[in-house]
Amino acid sequence: MNIDKNILNEKNLKKLVALNNPKVMEIVEKYTKLCKPAKVTVLTDSEEDINYARELSLKNREEAKLAMKGHTIHFDGPQDQGRDLINTRVLLPKGLKLSEAIETIDREQGLKEVFEILDGIMKGKEMLVIFYCLGPTNSKFSIPALQLTDSAYVAHSENILYRQGYQEFKRLEGSFNFFYFIHSAGKLDERKNSIDVDKRRVYMDLKEDRVFTVNNQYAGNSVGLKKLALRLAISKANKEGWLCEHMFIMGAHPEGKNRITYFTGAFPTACGKTSTAMISGQTIVGDDIAYIRSGNGKQAYAVNVEHGIFGIIQDINPTDDPIIYKALTTPRELIFSNILVKDNKPYWLGMGQDLPKEGINYSGEWKEGKKDNKGKDILPAHKNARYTIRINGLENADKKADDPYGVPVSGFIYGGRDSDTSIPISQSLSWPHGVFIGAVIESETVAGTSDKEGTIKHNPMSNIEFLTVPLGPYIHNHLSFGESLDKPPLVFATNYFLKKEGKFLNTKLDKKVWLLWAEGRVHNEYRVIETPVGFIPKYEDLKALFKQVFGRGYTQQEYVDQFTIKVNKYLEKLDRIEKIYQKEKDVPDSFFQHLKKQRERLKQAQKKFGKDEISPFDFE
Repeated sequence: MNIDKNILNEKNLKKLVALNNPKVMEIVEKYTKLCKPAKVTVLTDSEEDINYARELSLKNREEAKLAMKGHTIHFDGPQDQGRDLINTRVLLPKGLKLSEAIETIDREQGLKEVFEILDGIMKGKEMLVIFYCLGPTNSKFSIPALQLTDSAYVAHSENILYRQGYQEFKRLEGSFNFFYFIHSAGKLDERKNSIDVDKRRVYMDLKEDRVFTVNNQYAGNSVGLKKLALRLAISKANKEGWLCEHMFIMGAHPEGKNRITYFTGAFPTACGKTSTAMISGQTIVGDDIAYIRSGNGKQAYAVNVEHGIFGIIQDINPTDDPIIYKALTTPRELIFSNILVKDNKPYWLGMGQDLPKEGINYSGEWKEGKKDNKGKDILPAHKNARYTIRINGLENADKKADDPYGVPVSGFIYGGRDSDTSIPISQSLSWPHGVFIGAVIESETVAGTSDKEGTIKHNPMSNIEFLTVPLGPYIHNHLSFGESLDKPPLVFATNYFLKKEGKFLNTKLDKKVWLLWAEGRVHNEYRVIETPVGFIPKYEDLKALFKQVFGRGYTQQEYVDQFTIKVNKYLEKLDRIEKIYQKEKDVPDSFFQHLKKQRERLKQAQKKFGKDEISPFDFE
């Protein structure tokens, strides 16, 4: 390897040589010469190397210690507080085309641009070379991943979020079958925040299974193994006939029944994904990304790609989220980002107590009434403030969270944020109808992205921001996957945000009832009512569940308000969806058939009952 020994010393070189992988050597040499770091440090799976990244982040002032043992704080810059959807693009070779909703750039143009930005970007800095495993180690599900970064905060985050993979690279025995990621935070200001945010780029190169991400620090943009790896894996999954999804994995444990039923679930940002995975009395395998393959007897099995949680912290409080709240307020290795700090203690929005009137936050020194450059009040903590924590430190971590064979999946749950149309829970009429339900998800945007809040966006399978294949083939792969199984998972749709006269019709905790109803459906324990949009619960079953779970009543009026089918609202949605898919190529005919049939069912019901809003009791 032709790298100056003052940059890559003998000790670090030996760690690379031990892998016996020419491609790894080639990548490290190429990007060392391009990025021009002052030093290259290779980190293995050893405890010493893992601790090195954390201590370096503190030394570099990318993080600072808080009062509680193991807790640290990291601040991203004011313009680096969410995923950058505009500058996140797929590098597209000439002649290929993706869906309109997927941001792309000509591959040659994008490579030229990003290589120019990377040239010398690490001068005076230390490049960390780290090895990870996407999914459990030594598993048919998993994909090795190589990370090059000049941010010790990114490395520390990844050490919490992902399984170490140095030994996994040894098991490759020289194979080139791995992903790799090049990250640089770029020039930093006195707060150690990226300066050149106008040159922020996040480019996915499917041809080389690599990601470039520069001039950013927010983990959703910078941590290569996070949503960035999701994009590469979606392309790989569609080629190989399995599913890579933006899904949690959790185990449902119905009271008084000796069984565990595993669900996966896809929800857009801030639509209840993590809180569903963390419902009290249940167990969590993962909260964000799942690899799903067929297993014994053609059953769906899933593994959590990650080993930790990078979660939105707003509204986590001891009443609604007792397990996570306890984890956030007890000693352990934990990174807070973009919250408020006062006297070395963390505070966030909706934590269930009054916040200090001053302190330090992502904007610097903060006091109540501080304005941004547009004259808008700066909140004490950002709405997209986060926490990074290991799953195995949670009281409700599932025993099979690291099982290399995965867990058997009996149900998919699709969620969204919808104030006036979708009912709290329904079951699809079939697997193909379930794929249709996932493909027509719409949701209001929130603070987790750079979109304007409150915008209604189509988000198929809650995955549109991460797709690297056209929608048509993506949907076809879902249909084929289910058809290949002896018993495909049941598919459910949820909506926790339905309102009437401006007030939510559900409490934050009601989702436990919807989950347990779905779990009972998997085992054929509840009868259902068939409606134009799917099967819905019977009132008597929900009434019994509310009594059993919460010890409270559930009125017929609540049931009617929540489960009334608003025909015109559903028809308007179908019209919007149809226009979107008419622009797509290679969409399976069955998708349009299900859209047509659902429209027909809605119109027939409207005609039969002579009204637009149809009570669930009318369908019995």
